[in-house]
Amino acid sequence: MTVPPILRGLRIVEISAFVAAPLAGSTLADLGAEVVRVDPPGGGIDSHRWPLHDGQSLYRAGLDQGKRSVVLDTRTERGQRIATGLIVHAGAVLTNLPAREWSSYERLSQQRPDLIMAVITGNPNGSTAVDYTVNAAVGFPYVTGPETWEGPVNHVLPAWDLLTGYLVAAGMIAAELHRASTGEGQLVKVSLADVALSVAGHLGLIAEAQLNEEPRGRYGNHLYGSYSGDFPTADGRRLIVVALTARQWTSLVDALGAADEVRALEQRLGMDLHDEGARFRARGEISAVIEPWIARRPLAEVGRIFDEHGVLWGPYQTFKQLLREDARCSAANPLFADIERPDIGRWLHAASPLVFGRAGRRHPAAAPALGADTREVLQSWLDMPDGDIARLAKARVVGVGQA
Repeated sequence: MTVPPILRGLRIVEISAFVAAPLAGSTLADLGAEVVRVDPPGGGIDSHRWPLHDGQSLYRAGLDQGKRSVVLDTRTERGQRIATGLIVHAGAVLTNLPAREWSSYERLSQQRPDLIMAVITGNPNGSTAVDYTVNAAVGFPYVTGPETWEGPVNHVLPAWDLLTGYLVAAGMIAAELHRASTGEGQLVKVSLADVALSVAGHLGLIAEAQLNEEPRGRYGNHLYGSYSGDFPTADGRRLIVVALTARQWTSLVDALGAADEVRALEQRLGMDLHDEGARFRARGEISAVIEPWIARRPLAEVGRIFDEHGVLWGPYQTFKQLLREDARCSAANPLFADIERPDIGRWLHAASPLVFGRAGRRHPAAAPALGADTREVLQSWLDMPDGDIARLAKARVVGVGQA
């Protein structure tokens, strides 16, 4: 018997752009919610964002996975009424676009008092910011990069977008639980800047800046306050070794067969390297012990020995190497399914990484083509006759099955 996904029955309208809000929608869709994304004719502002394949955005194909697509011109009064009808029918809406009078929580909740609306902004005052400007301001670029580098170093992962997207998904589920128990709607608000500041606080970075006289430095690929190092192998690969705990440190020393050398190092430095702070301070000397051992061996041999001893390590891999060499990123992993979209091709689609013991895991589904679901959604959600849809399509208020 097929077990239905855990969020079956939850309907959400998504009107969004960029990463955070679309990721929230995709996360909810992966868990079984019916998420209808509304785009303007021709697609939204990031419908052709890189990376591309054959002119199609793989960025959008990933972030819209599992959703349904409706094309609607909300610049028109009729388009606004249709969008309002969809939102009122669904009872939940997710957006990070500037509010208009028709799309405000105040206006929409008059028609659906138990409405759940999640709104993502850049800054808490509603002003514009994106992941990269928020990250620049919070301080991470000044602790990222080589130790000798003087300027800021940005990283390529939009961490605040991703964390915000997942947090908003959790917030909408919390609001749905509240509605189920009280019948009350909810306006859920979150900003990228507040998410970044909250994380910086949780990690002790704000307290460190307040309480410690010396500012945090940058340490390249070393792990601040503990030990990690990256090393080349005999066959031209690189790997990372991490020793956060005393047990991990002991496993590493045993794998290297370096107990005597490490004991002599401790005596020379006057340190107990079972302490992670001591390992951080002695990171250069420790790496000098590890590097030649790894450099004499190919990656496969190092990995085998490390695995036998329970060392915490991992290879550095390009995305191409990830696909070729790592079984975790393959159809052998139940997370993935190999799915085709005719205008792009076949590639691995990921389901939700969450696994519930008493609920089904929704099979990953490709992102729909723009407007692929306009007709069916307007008919099933709003009881709109096919003739009305045809007239609206002719007037370019809606788009039906656009390429």
